[in-house]
Amino acid sequence: MTGRAITCAAPAETLWALVARPELWSRWSPHVRGAEGLGSPEVQAGAKGKVILAGGLRLPAEITEVLPGHSWSWQVGGILVDHVVSEAPGGSTLSMPVRPARGLWKPTALAYAPVVGLIAHRIVQIAERDHGAT
Repeated sequence: MTGRAITCAAPAETLWALVARPELWSRWSPHVRGAEGLGSPEVQAGAKGKVILAGGLRLPAEITEVLPGHSWSWQVGGILVDHVVSEAPGGSTLSMPVRPARGLWKPTALAYAPVVGLIAHRIVQIAERDHGAT
């Protein structure tokens, strides 16, 4: 369930903006439409709110930790997802490991991890495109 780091040609600041600003999440996640109460303009540690999914479903979410410009973590249901941005030669890296908050959620976390991996690749593609446009 450990997310491997994906290399990105865009700088870390570009990746960070995409993953840390709830108003941008719908750009890269096909099932997310937005968020309520999780921070603005960026996620805030300890914030409790909702992630808004396609169809208007609102799931309770909590931002459990934020290291500004580098990483943030959240819990939605019994799943924890980290969003880790690091500087790298020629750009940056992104990793998004998924893990269960409790043992009973392990199968769900295992099933969701490949989806998050695809989303991480999409984020990198968007960051590179955005960076190339400047």
